[in-house]
Amino acid sequence: MKRRTWIALLLLAALLLTACGENAEQSAEPSAEQTPQPVEETQQEEPAVSAPIETKEELSVLKVENLPEDFILGMDVSSLIAEEQSGVRYYDFDGQEKDLLQILAENGVTHIRVRVWNEPYDAQGRGYGGGNCDIENALQIGQRATQFGMKLIVDFHYSDFWADPGKQMVPKAWEGMDIETKTAALYDYTRESLQLLRDGGVDVGMVQVGNETNNGMAGETDWDKILPLMAAGSRAVREVYPEALVAVHFTEPQNNGNYRYFADILAQGGLDYDVFGSSYYPFWHGTRENLIQVLTEINRDYGKYVMVMETSWPYTPEDTDFSGNSINADSSVARDYPYSPQGQADEVRDVIAAVALVPGGIGVCYWEGAWITVPGGSWEANSALWEQYGSGWASSFAAEYDPNDAGKWYGGSSWDNQAFFDPAGQALDSLLVFSSLREGRGDQNRPEPVAAPVEEEEAEPALNLLVNGDFETGELSPWELIDQGSGGELFVEQKTADSRDGDWHMHFWNPNPDSVDFFLEQTVTDLAPGSYRFSISIMGGDCGETEIYAYVKLDGEIVATVPMEITTWNNWDTAVLSGIEPGEGQSLTVGIRVKCQGTGAGAWGKIDSALLTPES
Repeated sequence: MKRRTWIALLLLAALLLTACGENAEQSAEPSAEQTPQPVEETQQEEPAVSAPIETKEELSVLKVENLPEDFILGMDVSSLIAEEQSGVRYYDFDGQEKDLLQILAENGVTHIRVRVWNEPYDAQGRGYGGGNCDIENALQIGQRATQFGMKLIVDFHYSDFWADPGKQMVPKAWEGMDIETKTAALYDYTRESLQLLRDGGVDVGMVQVGNETNNGMAGETDWDKILPLMAAGSRAVREVYPEALVAVHFTEPQNNGNYRYFADILAQGGLDYDVFGSSYYPFWHGTRENLIQVLTEINRDYGKYVMVMETSWPYTPEDTDFSGNSINADSSVARDYPYSPQGQADEVRDVIAAVALVPGGIGVCYWEGAWITVPGGSWEANSALWEQYGSGWASSFAAEYDPNDAGKWYGGSSWDNQAFFDPAGQALDSLLVFSSLREGRGDQNRPEPVAAPVEEEEAEPALNLLVNGDFETGELSPWELIDQGSGGELFVEQKTADSRDGDWHMHFWNPNPDSVDFFLEQTVTDLAPGSYRFSISIMGGDCGETEIYAYVKLDGEIVATVPMEITTWNNWDTAVLSGIEPGEGQSLTVGIRVKCQGTGAGAWGKIDSALLTPES
């Protein structure tokens, strides 16, 4: 094992011990009533130079044949300024602190991508988080990228905060505008923003007019209105940066006919653009073979360049910042690669190789490759930094603009385990992939990292004696909900990212203290003699003191329980009760009791994957 691996493991162990000690009761989401504390001077002191890293000899990168010299090898680092303000530093392979953008340029990255939000601040000027990515943030990053010989990809969201297929919210300043007025406002905003970059000497190579615009843009959902908005953005790009490529951006390439539908609309509307961009996360978006097919069709039938605007892969399943991750060891997603630096390098190499096979494939951009933990060392200290500098995915101040998402689930980075840097800011071996693609690195005789999804040998599906144990019917029945609190949200919810399995789960939330208090149970009768096993899973946050347990009843009397706990988002706790032996004619009831004090922002959580099976 290399010395840098020991360093990373020791740091991770220290973080986890801290989390399990003084912060064991804290969740990933700070209280809505919590006031950020001033950051101590010691938290902003210059960190010591990281320990030198031994020469990287173990990483293997298969050569990508005939990779064009001008192929875009991009990385999104939109959170960089907020990270640096929070005390994050970055180190090259010799352990020397450097500008992150210099490290990336030295390792083969050619383009830097930045998202741009119109006004990601509340009325008091407090940032919504996610990097507080306004045009000034893009200017700072763009000037530094240009200094190190990289071009900038500007990603206009045309929103004051996150825009994606789930939400395309209108900027506050454009609310109530008719489409003609909004189109003019979008044109002016785009032109003025790009002129700021041009005046600042930023080398812009590409501009996106919208981000993952499957279901709308700037608050509009009708394509008769979206098209003129896109056209206005494109016209502004042509006027200020005529040498730059104009890109559109969609996602869900695995959905049959999805991209042809959007490309048809753009063609029929006569939109002036150059690049049809796609998000492609292997854990969500299907196979590389499908990606190649759909992008080839776009180039062949519509004559557009194609590119993967976003991709990523975890180098570890572990969380490092006390705020849960989008992908972890328990996530029910495709697992085409190991969660390791080698697996991360393989994923990047394979996606680049796939796009390079497509006629008109011009590049791949990795998403937020440096969004690591801030150096607070505890949930409380990290939360103060996230709130003050916007270095978490959302701050509590975003609630005024996005109350139903950021207003409930704000916190740290959900992507820290998918960065190219460890928690101390030290470059990981996987960063070498960009500079190794054309010549290869290490063993070139090994097979392709992934020709098809790696599948573990599957056992026969367990016989679940519970009805709707996974809540996939979208209904609560035949579960019985016994609410002893004061209402709030108690319902079956469809949200894949918050489900342990499938798309549905039982959801609970209440903003008031001591209000979450319920039993959820199901009774089974006419069981054959024998022994049975019951399991159920829960996750959530902001719960404070809790009394949570899974239980078994025989003829209405509790005969067994097992305690459970809620920690952070997407960290599922699974309870198992085995050796359950109902007597002849006895009814068997299984369930979960959830009682939470709450920490001010309202206790919340998800219940999923309830299973009752015979034991052999």
